[in-house]
Amino acid sequence: MSKNNKFVERRKSLKVRFSIGAKLITIISIIVLLSLGSITALVSWLVREDLKLSAEENNFEVNRRASAEAEQTLEKMRLLSLMFSRTASALGDRSNAIQAEAGIFFSQNPQIAAVFYISAGRSSAAWTGRAFVNDNFFLSHGIEAPLVETYRVNSKKMLENAAMGQTLLVNASPSFNKTKTSVSLSALFFPIQAGGGCVLFSSENLNESFGMGVNASYLINADGVVVASADPERIKTIVNMTDKDYIRRIINSPDRNKQTLIEINGEPEKSSAAIPPFILQLWKYVKQILELEQETGKVRYYLAYTRLNTAGCIVITSIEYDKVFEGINATTWRNLYLTAAVLFISIMFIWFFAKSISVPLKALAVASRTIEGGVFDIKLKPRSRDEIGVLASSFSKMCSALSIFGKFTNRGIAIQAMRGQIKPGGLSKLATIFFSDIRGFTEKSENFVKIFGQDASDRIVFWLNEYLTSMIECIEKTNGVVDKFIGDAVMAHWGTAYTAGSPKEDAINCIKAALMMRIALFKLNKHRKQNLGNPPISIGCGINTGLVTAGQIGSELRMEYTVIGDPVNLASRIEGLNKPLATDILITEDTWNLVRDYFIVEEMPPVTVKGKEKPVRLFAVVNHIYASSGPKTLAEVRTLLGLKPADISRVDVNAEERKYKIGGV
Repeated sequence: MSKNNKFVERRKSLKVRFSIGAKLITIISIIVLLSLGSITALVSWLVREDLKLSAEENNFEVNRRASAEAEQTLEKMRLLSLMFSRTASALGDRSNAIQAEAGIFFSQNPQIAAVFYISAGRSSAAWTGRAFVNDNFFLSHGIEAPLVETYRVNSKKMLENAAMGQTLLVNASPSFNKTKTSVSLSALFFPIQAGGGCVLFSSENLNESFGMGVNASYLINADGVVVASADPERIKTIVNMTDKDYIRRIINSPDRNKQTLIEINGEPEKSSAAIPPFILQLWKYVKQILELEQETGKVRYYLAYTRLNTAGCIVITSIEYDKVFEGINATTWRNLYLTAAVLFISIMFIWFFAKSISVPLKALAVASRTIEGGVFDIKLKPRSRDEIGVLASSFSKMCSALSIFGKFTNRGIAIQAMRGQIKPGGLSKLATIFFSDIRGFTEKSENFVKIFGQDASDRIVFWLNEYLTSMIECIEKTNGVVDKFIGDAVMAHWGTAYTAGSPKEDAINCIKAALMMRIALFKLNKHRKQNLGNPPISIGCGINTGLVTAGQIGSELRMEYTVIGDPVNLASRIEGLNKPLATDILITEDTWNLVRDYFIVEEMPPVTVKGKEKPVRLFAVVNHIYASSGPKTLAEVRTLLGLKPADISRVDVNAEERKYKIGGV
């Protein structure tokens, strides 16, 4: 097995999936949850069965009493109105007597707002065809009495149906709630011997009797309209309940009274995205087992109903299923809280017990993940003198070694290779290649020797490092990769290990880096001027875009991530043309085709390169096309950098083994 494979296997074997503390906490948690949880579930299950029976009996009894109250009220209203009609009929055409009798009738029955009748025959007595109004009732409720006449006229059809033998009960409240004052009124239409009658009465007492305790009742007529309810909002307007499936089933049911458990759509359950899905699913199963909650989006009710003898009305009483079990649910939750408290205390004891082991190991694990993220400068202080302390001390020494080693290679590439993002072998990449070189480096080095003697080497390295630090910063800010340093030369590329998304963006970033280098050098040279001990630096940059092979090249003992191919060679050769052409940044036509809309350039004479059939078009980069400051022409660039314009006719095109010639000459 190779050394690389051995390292990979060793790394896999040392990977910690669960800490010691986590294992101990998991074991104790399972024991506590199984023991206390099973007891809680068993007690809850047994008690709930008794509560179910009690709730069903109680709800049915409440419905029975509400039905008896409603039946008694409706029958009373019908009988009182029938007696008044008979008295009025006996008085014949004596209107004053009838009116006096009406006054006595309303004083004895203040809950009745009005009565009116219709004759079934052709002849009409004085008491038929008119409304008898309880003025005190309307005054006390702030309602205009003339509304009764309007209601009587609008109820002609129902009066005729009553005269034909039908008994009807309707919600009259919407017809009279024309002001801010609201009143609950019901109208009972019933047959009489001479025709049909209607009694308009207050259903306030009935509404109050329907709202006792947690069991809520309401009265609907044969058409499914709510006539009386503990909820006043239901009777302010006409509320037809037949849009509910369970109401339609009740109306069409042949049973006189019955109780059932129904489900009604409710609000969907909201869950927290911070809780893992498997925890939510497990909790859902627990709630279903303990019946702490029904299916998501459903609300369950015990529903009891009784069909009345009057007008086909039905009294419905319901209680929310969960309210029945509020007590046992509270007990269950207390047991769950107790379980959580016991579990928390157990975890705390385990945590303190495992702290001396888990904390140092966790610190080592965090440090290893930090190293995987590319940060090598980590210092660990051993917390004990046992084996873990020795391991922490060795790990700290390894981090120091890695930190030093990281400076000898490309940190970003090393991190990607360590994460497995760069695989062995080469890949074709459409990349932009960059070369830069210091002009007159040999002469400057000789001056260092003359001035500093034996200290010249340190001075040269310091001078170079200051320059390279600025250049590397420009490359890395634009998402480039520093490939290598060749003496004073820098090689970098864009679109290889990293990419901005497209070859165009990579090429733009490369030229941006070159322009940033120009500005950085200008600032560095400000305080240098003609100081031979710290001379100013001028560079030339060559940039080319093309298809290259990128990958890890070398052997098991020494590898580096680099690019090879003809575009690399061309970029290197183009860099050398800056001096004879008096430029600082040259790009090829392939690069210019990608960035032509973003930078100001001036075309140079074409260059015939060895191995190329056609001359290569070159362009000198001036500035960003939208730059608000800086040079706008190549002449301004030369003035800024102190470069003399080139005389193309006097350039030696045969230099360096005739690798290039300018202008095709």
